[in-house]
Amino acid sequence: MLSANPFALALAALTVEALIGYPAPVYALIRHPVTWIGALIARLEQGLNRPAFSGAARKCAGVVALALALAATGGAASALTALAPKNLFGFVLLAVATSSLMAQRSLYDHVAAVARALEAQGLEGGRKAVAMIVGRDVAALDVAGVSRAAVESLAENFSDGVVAPAFWTAVFGLTGGTLYKAANTADSMIGHKSERYRNFGWAAARFDDLVNLPASRLAALWLALAAAVSPGADCAGAIRAVRRDAKNHRSPNAGWPEAAMAGALDFKLAGPRIYGGELVADAFMGDGRAELDAQDIRCALALYRRACAAQMIFLAMLVGVFGA
Repeated sequence: MLSANPFALALAALTVEALIGYPAPVYALIRHPVTWIGALIARLEQGLNRPAFSGAARKCAGVVALALALAATGGAASALTALAPKNLFGFVLLAVATSSLMAQRSLYDHVAAVARALEAQGLEGGRKAVAMIVGRDVAALDVAGVSRAAVESLAENFSDGVVAPAFWTAVFGLTGGTLYKAANTADSMIGHKSERYRNFGWAAARFDDLVNLPASRLAALWLALAAAVSPGADCAGAIRAVRRDAKNHRSPNAGWPEAAMAGALDFKLAGPRIYGGELVADAFMGDGRAELDAQDIRCALALYRRACAAQMIFLAMLVGVFGA
């Protein structure tokens, strides 16, 4: 039965999102599920992250906040799954709902906007466009820095925004995808090392690292496979860079897709970057060219599209093997 097959649900959700994304009229009418999750986490943070608490108490409060956010979002998704009719209409309903958890089309659009801005408006336009998708300081970035930032964001968010929600949907259906999105949103909001969130966001950051572990490895695999069928890309180079460099990244997960992207296209990504006025030392991913430009962003986008297709083909194979 389609409605009971999480592989088919993940594939259908990716297909819907690739075709139509998240329509602007729908966003204007009901916003986006991430905004609902974000509002819940913000309320929990305001109520539980008390300045008077000790560091240990803040850690405990953060665990409680994360558990409540997961329980609320997972419960809502489970209820929708249970209430959906067990027929084709119900499957389509769940697929449309699940598609809101995927970001393959929106990620492509945001990164492509950086390439277009560099080409049409020059460096200042590129800085403004890339500032929409990265957290680092962009004022000091040159064209190569803007281009590397866009490619790095594409690689990392391929894992976080595309592969991870698809993976957890394929494992646990809409509930799995929604729980992942709640965990990832919590990390993006409170999983920082600032004074306010260092302790309170500890659980969110560690849990996000855990749930992204399988997706980051899969993302590297899809990028390597995409390189095998992409003109000018190097599958062996992707694998070599992952094996050599991924473990050296300050993130336990981001290094995998970044190294795969760098090795596949003969780029040098990551390295020292500035966040909030502070230099963050990080290892380089890949040993190729660091002087990237808008055309290199487009090459990365072409590889990304093939990697998305590889994931969908694999899900289609699982549906074929295990039945619809």
